[in-house]
Amino acid sequence: MALAKKWSQKGHLAMNEIVTKEYTINTHKCIQGVAFKKCAPGVLKQIQKSAMKKMETPDVHTGTSLGKAVWPKGISHVSHYVHVLLFRKCNEHEESHQLYTLVSHGPLSTLKNLELMWMRTKQ
Repeated sequence: MALAKKWSQKGHLAMNEIVTKEYTINTHKCIQGVAFKKCAPGVLKQIQKSAMKKMETPDVHTGTSLGKAVWPKGISHVSHYVHVLLFRKCNEHEESHQLYTLVSHGPLSTLKNLELMWMRTKQ
C-alpha cells in the first residue's frame, strides 16, 4: 500500500488503459556471478522488477506457468531466455481502481527475429 502511494505521488501511476505486452527477457544476464542455489529465485525477482518498470504498476503477480518455465531443469539450470506476456489488469477485489500486472509465460518455437508486440484490450 505504501509503495502504491509513493508511486502516485511521483506521477508514475499507470495509465487507466488495460494493455497486453510481450517481451523476451535475457535471464542469463541476471544470474551471472550468482550462487547456483539462488539462480532460479533470482530470475523470478528480476522478471518481477522488469515487469514493474515496463508496465508502471507497483503490484506484480506471477502466474504458475512462469514458474514452470523458469524451473524445468531445477534450481541451477535456468534457460538463457524467457518469453513473457505482461497483462495490465484492474484490481477487482478492492474498491479502488488500482491496476496490477500479471506475468505469464508465452511459449515460442524459436527466439530469432522477435520484436516487441503490444495491444490494447477493452473490458
